[in-house]
Amino acid sequence: MTKNQKLVFGSLSGAGGPLTAYAILDLLRDSGFRAPLQVYRALDKLVEYGLVHRLESLNAFVACSHKGCSGHGTAAFAICEKCGLVSEFTPDKAIEALRAWTRDEGFHLSRTTIELRGTCRTCAGVS
Repeated sequence: MTKNQKLVFGSLSGAGGPLTAYAILDLLRDSGFRAPLQVYRALDKLVEYGLVHRLESLNAFVACSHKGCSGHGTAAFAICEKCGLVSEFTPDKAIEALRAWTRDEGFHLSRTTIELRGTCRTCAGVS
């Protein structure tokens, strides 16, 4: 990893939740970051390496919480709409169903991101 990639990854790893590129830029200004392009370049590579995921619905990024995530090409997240908690998980049955469909349809899948939006256990008051 380059210095910039390490800094961006460190900021995401230490965050309590997803961060936008501009939030990362604000965190790293004292480390020499001056332009959004510096953050986006680092994020692009970190996503490519499977170390970071982009949450499309939030236009934000999170550090991967699964080892070897880049190997399976699928990421799934449960996003709480009340507190913002993001939990990464692997829905094996759903992934297999999607792979079967792509195989049957001749669709060449490059990657999959599944985002579930709702309310976490804590916010719902369920124990």
